[in-house]
Amino acid sequence: MKHTISILVENQFGVLARIAGMFSGRGFNIDTLNVAPIRNSKLSRITVTVNGDNEQLDQATKQLKKLVNVIEVIDFKEDQYVSRELVMVKIQTNHDNRSDVVQICDLFRARVINATLTNIIAELTGDDEKLNAFLNLLDEFGILEMARTGNLALKR
Repeated sequence: MKHTISILVENQFGVLARIAGMFSGRGFNIDTLNVAPIRNSKLSRITVTVNGDNEQLDQATKQLKKLVNVIEVIDFKEDQYVSRELVMVKIQTNHDNRSDVVQICDLFRARVINATLTNIIAELTGDDEKLNAFLNLLDEFGILEMARTGNLALKR
């Protein structure tokens, strides 16, 4: 089962390494990991998505709460949170297919952030399903490069 976990931590050296190590030590593979300071720059929010059974994850979250510099741990339940991800993608284009690529970007409300004679770079924000559908349509044109942020989530 997929879990999205939000961890509020103090901005201290080694906190991220301890958290990632705790997940790997318990046999979890981290699917996505996002870290950034919140408005109060003394704190950061870490958003992690992992797959695992509920019992194991419950033990892992209890262990997370005991770590030094961890302030809050939330294992979001279905419909308790809003999540988004950002993807930036460079698509191969030419004179013949450029308008098709731009049309797909418009359909998904993606923003074209750079264009040259040979490629377009677009950014799109949304949930995992929306991003995957967008990328699947762009596959036929040729995806040259791609970067994804991973999940960000906040409680409703």
